[in-house]
Amino acid sequence: MAGSIADTFASTLAGRTLFITGGSRGIGLAIAVRAARDGANVAIAAKTTEAHPKLPGTIYTAAAEIEAAGGKALPLAVDIRDESQVSEAVERTAKTFGGIDILINNASAISLTSTPDTDMKRFDLMHQVNTRGTFLCSKLCLPHLARTANPHILMLAPPLSIEERWFAPHLAYSLAKYGMSLCVLGLSGELQKQGIGVNALWPRTVIDTAALQVAMSGMAASERRRVRKATIMADAAHVILTRKSREFSGHFCVDEEVLRSAGVTDFACYRDAAVREEDLLPDFFL
Repeated sequence: MAGSIADTFASTLAGRTLFITGGSRGIGLAIAVRAARDGANVAIAAKTTEAHPKLPGTIYTAAAEIEAAGGKALPLAVDIRDESQVSEAVERTAKTFGGIDILINNASAISLTSTPDTDMKRFDLMHQVNTRGTFLCSKLCLPHLARTANPHILMLAPPLSIEERWFAPHLAYSLAKYGMSLCVLGLSGELQKQGIGVNALWPRTVIDTAALQVAMSGMAASERRRVRKATIMADAAHVILTRKSREFSGHFCVDEEVLRSAGVTDFACYRDAAVREEDLLPDFFL
């Protein structure tokens, strides 16, 4: 899989520095490892310093995977709700690697609950991590991004679609998640003259992560297999991040569509061999 996909991409992230929020596991880690295979520098800014019993992975195990893949890693214990912690992490990254070329706003909190079932502590957490965290990290990375040749900000956020069906089942989460999407809309226009590309990436199907498997633990094994691997998001992110930032900004991308634009036509490597493409579970907001 990796070989055939790599042959499709002509560009590289070698020597580039990525600041990734919430990248100790899942999609964020997959993006980090994909960049590391090019020889990139990756700062992992996340809270997890000790493994959770049900959610393996810490900033230190992530750093080990990044370095094993060929990159340089900087594990940073950061709560992105804390402005001083984020500021310190951004400055430490820039000092360690000589700047920041790419920001990946990946950190996200989720609670798929109705309004009566959403306590305000959870509501506040989702907005502080998703919307405020994205705004804060983008704001603090801007001075460094403005000094680099091909700067990108990538949000793991859905396409903007103001339809009742995306809000009614889980209003609090949708408000917080679409807040990240609105940051794409606003920042892409605000930063256009500086040549900073700002885009969003979202999966067409449900992505297999440790957190998802915990959430789906009550389902049959056959249902839990109807997902794609996180590597599809990593490969799609790589395509976006190696494009010219001045020419590609303000887009709400879907992983499969991005890869098709890069010439990929066979997606079998991203799913369980026993699962058909048409049986994959669609993700939210699409």
